[in-house]
Amino acid sequence: MTPRQARDGAQLKPVPHGLLQAFRAYESALMSDDVAALDALFADSPTTLHGDATGLLVGHEQVAATHDPRGGSAKRRLVQTHVQVIDEDHALIVAVTELDLGGRGLQTQLWARDPVRIEHGGWQVTAAHVSEPAPAFDSRIWRVVGDPLVSSHTADGALSGETVAVKDIYAVAGFAVGAGSPTWLEQAPVAKAHSSVVASLLDAGASVRGIARTEEFAYSLSGLNAHYGAPPNPKAPDRIPGGSSSGPATAVALGHASIGLGSDTGGSIRVPAAYQGLYGIRTSHGAVARTGMLPLAKAFDTVGWMTRSAFLLQAVGEVLLPSSPLSPVTPADVELVPALVDLATDEVATAVREALPDARTSSWEPSRLEEWRQAFVTGQAYQAWQAHGAFLETRLDTLGEAVRGRFEMARSVTREQAAQARAILAEARTKILEAVGDDVLALPSASSVAPTPADAPGVRDDTLRLTCIAGIAGLPAVSFPVRTATNRPAGLCLIAAPGRDRDLLALAQSLPH
Repeated sequence: MTPRQARDGAQLKPVPHGLLQAFRAYESALMSDDVAALDALFADSPTTLHGDATGLLVGHEQVAATHDPRGGSAKRRLVQTHVQVIDEDHALIVAVTELDLGGRGLQTQLWARDPVRIEHGGWQVTAAHVSEPAPAFDSRIWRVVGDPLVSSHTADGALSGETVAVKDIYAVAGFAVGAGSPTWLEQAPVAKAHSSVVASLLDAGASVRGIARTEEFAYSLSGLNAHYGAPPNPKAPDRIPGGSSSGPATAVALGHASIGLGSDTGGSIRVPAAYQGLYGIRTSHGAVARTGMLPLAKAFDTVGWMTRSAFLLQAVGEVLLPSSPLSPVTPADVELVPALVDLATDEVATAVREALPDARTSSWEPSRLEEWRQAFVTGQAYQAWQAHGAFLETRLDTLGEAVRGRFEMARSVTREQAAQARAILAEARTKILEAVGDDVLALPSASSVAPTPADAPGVRDDTLRLTCIAGIAGLPAVSFPVRTATNRPAGLCLIAAPGRDRDLLALAQSLPH
């Protein structure tokens, strides 16, 4: 990324010659564990400083002792670099890094030039401070966490060594399901057995890291829980995390867990995956058993998960999903749907198109999409009230404002309105299945990059127009991370016919990433 310079009054000071080359040499040496180069790039002085979470090192001798040729530094990439020039021989560099393990770090370095030195233009680090994501408990992310919370059932399974953040709608034996609601949690019984999907992951060697936050009753796309706060979005710190599988998404993005077990009714896997730069899958309706999962709208609820890599996303699918009876899909089967891509903001639409430069173009134009969205919202609301109305009838005031509004609307939906919605959705399902056929359709996972909390309500309907398509037809959908021109995370969504979950996972693994 091109470094940015700080202003001095109205003038920009030019970056001194050789400074950026020395800075890049430092990064290269750190990532390749070139101890000799690192030692040379730190000033050989008793006043040289290096600080991080473990403490402060004073003097070149102490700093050099920490350089480990055995791969001690976490792999990372630079995402922002800012240079503040002090004078021709001194400058401050502040850089944001993105770790392969998830999350973001920050490093600040004071550089000084020794005119006697030849190597690296005379530039050396005289003081440095590094911060990386802390794996500490964060109540916005976790309801309860352990190390692990529940141990795996085997040491040599397909998922041995992996850790799972379980969305707080799945039963974990010994704990109650909290559903993102303190009022619900107060009366919820302790689960005697694991939900079927949690048990399957444990049988495959994964352990449960903890139970992660969700929005109340998983009825939202923002991730802004009114009681516990919003989990942070480490890929876009000033933006919302996306919901309702917000806790598992953030846990994975931060590196607290490697697998985020969530659910997707109207986009609750695809939206947080897009907002936080993750891989995610919403499975075909009924492909993975929902035993032990608190429902929202049974006709649309599906199991899903998020990871930081396409490889692990597929590995989880090999454990949880039935085999595909159909022939594999290839990149040649992918069709970009311009009518759907154009529903996204320009920056997201451009990122999606650039991610698939050779894709064929679909002529499908769902002219009744807004009608379908409204029918989906009505159908989902009716079922949500059937699932939770008896409990919430006298407790609506315990809900956060946004979720309360949805349940109040859900309470007002009549049987006749629900029946009309079902008829529209049945017709829509037929149209969608015809459009998908044997191909893979590509569209944005969400209509925009992660919005700010203030802007979140305004993008909900736009995103639902895209996400409801898979929900209406019970399709599998994989969200693939892409980057916009402003370096913000977004999502490319691939959808296929029901039952082609494994095929989509294999396709995501084969695409450039």
